[in-house]
Amino acid sequence: MRPSAARLLNILVPVKRAVDYAVKIRVNPQQTGIDLNVKHSMNPFDEIAVEEAVRLRERLKDAVQSIKVVTIGPPKAAETLRTALAMGADAAIHVELPDTAPAPEPLGVAKALRALVQKQNEEAEEGGKIDLVILGKQAIDDDAGQTGQMLAGLLGWGQATFASKVDVDPATNEAVVMREIDGGSEEIRCRLPLVVTTDLRLNEPRYASLPNIMKAKKKPLQKLAPADLGVDFTPLLETLKVTEPPTRVGGGKVANVDELVAKLKEAGFTAV
Repeated sequence: MRPSAARLLNILVPVKRAVDYAVKIRVNPQQTGIDLNVKHSMNPFDEIAVEEAVRLRERLKDAVQSIKVVTIGPPKAAETLRTALAMGADAAIHVELPDTAPAPEPLGVAKALRALVQKQNEEAEEGGKIDLVILGKQAIDDDAGQTGQMLAGLLGWGQATFASKVDVDPATNEAVVMREIDGGSEEIRCRLPLVVTTDLRLNEPRYASLPNIMKAKKKPLQKLAPADLGVDFTPLLETLKVTEPPTRVGGGKVANVDELVAKLKEAGFTAV
């Protein structure tokens, strides 16, 4: 039996639909962004976040009461939620945006997630409040790496970023997180509620099996509009132009140092 002092954990995992990591990125003809008419999938760092939430439940058993996933995006983003449900999440929330809407910026996403957490916690019964948010450290499309930190700041919660190991003890209401830092790693102890962002070394996400994919179709998926959360996703930044990087000029081989020096002089380089 679960000790009476143990806390029931309710985990929220934000996920993002992004261009698949294996797709070769190309700039669109208008040079306003990249070509989005390609394969999309769940952001790889968010896959790691879903996997870690499921593994926490496998380790902590009944101490984890629920795992909810949430995405903010167009109607097709529901496919990403179904993938997360097939991996083991219990329920999903889709903050739906029009197909023509620009991609929300990190601050807008963080504000929407804060509103969602507050809304869920206000409506939750005793023991049902969200006290752990796990999300990818960055999305591979914009590589901003800001949402988790902004969310922690807006909520006034602790944060453990770039996590490579997460241990949660519901009895003490604490988590011990190993973080990736320049030149190594550091271990920190945090109090719940907490925001954790996941790094690559944290785990290897499982593949969703066919039976679980079928079961995911029956799991609840709630749809919300931005107005339901009182948030505005109007961009604060304007992208002026997007271009391909310049084509690299091929190199050449030289037979000896004298030939190298001669070619450098021809190119206009001089000795200092």
